[in-house]
Amino acid sequence: MTIAVLGSANVDLVLRAPRRPRPGETVFGDGFTTGPGGKGLNQAVAARRAGADVAFAGAVGDDAFGAQLRRVLADEGIDAAALRTVVAPTGVALITVTDDGENAITVVAGANADAELADPARDRIAAATHLVAQCERPVALVREAFAFARAAGVTTVLTPAPVVAGVTDLLALTDLLIANADEARALSGVQDPAAAARALSATAGTVVATLGASGALAARAGDIVARVPGRPVPVHDTTGAGDTFAGVLVARLAAGDALDRALAVANAAAAVSVTRPGAVASMPTGDEIAAALCDE
Repeated sequence: MTIAVLGSANVDLVLRAPRRPRPGETVFGDGFTTGPGGKGLNQAVAARRAGADVAFAGAVGDDAFGAQLRRVLADEGIDAAALRTVVAPTGVALITVTDDGENAITVVAGANADAELADPARDRIAAATHLVAQCERPVALVREAFAFARAAGVTTVLTPAPVVAGVTDLLALTDLLIANADEARALSGVQDPAAAARALSATAGTVVATLGASGALAARAGDIVARVPGRPVPVHDTTGAGDTFAGVLVARLAAGDALDRALAVANAAAAVSVTRPGAVASMPTGDEIAAALCDE
């Protein structure tokens, strides 16, 4: 089982503060760290740590941040042959994490704006069972990749974050849509997350809505087909929790798990991740996920 991830790669600049400042206000923070991030890289790492073989197709600049991200992929055992070096700085994300564990993120795309689906990426997609993409790369690039994947018999997976112009055009090319409650509402125009998932499943294949502390549910052909409850854990930092869920879910589906089992495993992995700081740094290994499931 090989999962191809077409996605963003950033360096995260993470600030911890009691609260986010109001316009024109200065707030003193409690700490600062840097680390690898980007929804694409995050999901690739989560899937790899859950046991999948993963290939990453992205873009970085010819700079220190780009070299740092290449080392991360190598250390994680992720195939980076389709990672392009382009004439643009490596993407960065400024993340403010408040005392309640919630986060606010500003992303500068940089190299992630590269829109070429080069031959190494096509090769990795054609050899995969699943192609995972997000919306931190150009929508036109994702559309081209999904059309190519569909023609090759590869299952397409979209996490529509952020919800940008044109993303609804991708739904008809999406076999599995993984959206949080806000994204599901924005895409469907329906406020209730379960009803939003049902509505979206009329266009996309299977729709998974993540509900934070309330767990997750899945809809197919207008019906709710699976649901998992939330897992009560002490929340330290929610950064990367959705990416952990998505990467682990696809890894387990690619390994042959039924949807309800894959949801339970992904839900447990995300719960572990919020108890730790950071995005990639918080993502559990397969053994840690198994231990969390045993604690149920």
